[in-house]
Amino acid sequence: MRRLRRFATSAAVVITLLAGTSALSMGTASAAQSAPSAPAGETGAAAVYCGYHGAVTPPTIRRGNTGNAVREAQCLLQFWGFYIGPTGIDGDFGGYTDAAARDFQRTCRIGVDGIIGPVTWNRLRNGC
Repeated sequence: MRRLRRFATSAAVVITLLAGTSALSMGTASAAQSAPSAPAGETGAAAVYCGYHGAVTPPTIRRGNTGNAVREAQCLLQFWGFYIGPTGIDGDFGGYTDAAARDFQRTCRIGVDGIIGPVTWNRLRNGC
């Protein structure tokens, strides 16, 4: 139930980010937009997809990477409640994103290395 509430309150933020608007910084979001869907090949209510990278298993990313795969990871980290820095979802895997990834990995009790590979992607999309 707690996960469902977190999803409901975060869905507007995720959708706003998907739409590429700056409503997040203004603290508003449109309630008329629908919730994000799971990627192809993944099912279940817990599956989360932020829509930046189309692959079911995105490439392994680490500090210094940029692009849509990083945006998706940042979106998912933020969705699960981890702070990704003052610039938010910017597609730059910097220090804040690295710290958030490590905190997420520690929370999920998986290898803590700050690298987002297949295991971390799976946990980001489906929860710990």
